[in-house]
Amino acid sequence: MTLVCGLDFGTSNSTIARLDDAGVPHLLKLEDGRETIPSVIFFGFEDDSVHFGRQAVAEYVTGAEGRLMRSLKSVLGTALIGDTTRVKARSYGFLEILGIFIAELKRRAETELGGAVESVVCGRPVHFVDDDPVADAAAQGQLESAVRAQGFRHVDFQFEPIAAALDYERQVTAERLALIVDLGGGTSDFSVVRVSPDRARAVDRGQDILATAGVHVGGTDFDRLLSMTKVMPELGLGTMTRDGKRHLPVAPYYDLSTWHRINRLYTAQTLRDLRGTQREAQAPERVAMMMELIEDRLGHRLVGAVEAAKIALSDAATTDFAFPVRDRQIETVMSIDDLTRALQSPVSRIEDTIAETLKRAGVAAREIDSLILTGGSTQVPAIAARLRALFPEADLVRTDVLGSVGLGLAMDARRKFGP
Repeated sequence: MTLVCGLDFGTSNSTIARLDDAGVPHLLKLEDGRETIPSVIFFGFEDDSVHFGRQAVAEYVTGAEGRLMRSLKSVLGTALIGDTTRVKARSYGFLEILGIFIAELKRRAETELGGAVESVVCGRPVHFVDDDPVADAAAQGQLESAVRAQGFRHVDFQFEPIAAALDYERQVTAERLALIVDLGGGTSDFSVVRVSPDRARAVDRGQDILATAGVHVGGTDFDRLLSMTKVMPELGLGTMTRDGKRHLPVAPYYDLSTWHRINRLYTAQTLRDLRGTQREAQAPERVAMMMELIEDRLGHRLVGAVEAAKIALSDAATTDFAFPVRDRQIETVMSIDDLTRALQSPVSRIEDTIAETLKRAGVAAREIDSLILTGGSTQVPAIAARLRALFPEADLVRTDVLGSVGLGLAMDARRKFGP
């Protein structure tokens, strides 16, 4: 038996979904009974094992020796896709690492379904890469190559916000003009779509999609900005050299705050450069802590702690941040106001892209009936409050923030490939 599925390979989390015999989409259980799996791989050095998802994170956090890879999707369409990373004696290309993760998703789906999954519709952001159609097309081609290499014979793509619209449409009883806001780990996508019970039966929905737009801003950018604002200054960012003539170099702090760039710091040359920075610094003890953090390869763990703090600020006005580095700690207090200030630039870009989406659709904000929020980053208070202010008259619809895209992709897969 060959099966048809929707695959949402996300920057932070991934899902696979399939329609049941009644035509209702369901997410498959991919890890310990859960329907989402973090898009993370851990290569264990001690026994040459490979772990995925939450288990990968657990191995890393408990101190197992190895290499953690996260935000895999972020390298698509960038120069990093041609880079390699060393795992013990072997070098892996990033496209190969993507393939290893996708192959594991396929294996787990087939185990649950009891059959081969050969046809799949994959989600894709409206733009993998902003303002560069050549790089954007290359990114989709790279993802398709990685998917096909795992044994998928039939592969198609659908915009992630359109997939979220297909999932939402199952619950509407009358025609609605919807703005879908999909804020993921790496991208923010927007679509204006007409939905209704009658339109849901059509195979070709092209005329119902009034406009789409996207910007390469997402949750990992929010983590980076919060880290640069509140954590990296504790390691020397923004401090001066002893002669007071210049600030310390920004680049290593940027890399230490960016998931898919952290591995680039784990080199002898980086440590040599930081020793030179330390000698010149007004606050050499801060740079020394950064060097210790890099020597102990704690970069991914630090960004994970920043992400956890960001999530905590969804439910609390402040959160205490403490991260151990040998016999010391990075300590600071983070607040919703800190997060809001840190996100001013990406929120502005999100607002501009929403305005462009409405302009392309030829509609005003007051004409939007439903504001559909999907993707984990829509839960960030600074984002949610601003979106609500932009569309005060629209019905606010919160979907399964991590599952709606996968569910919609499964519906699209049935239309394109049959049962």
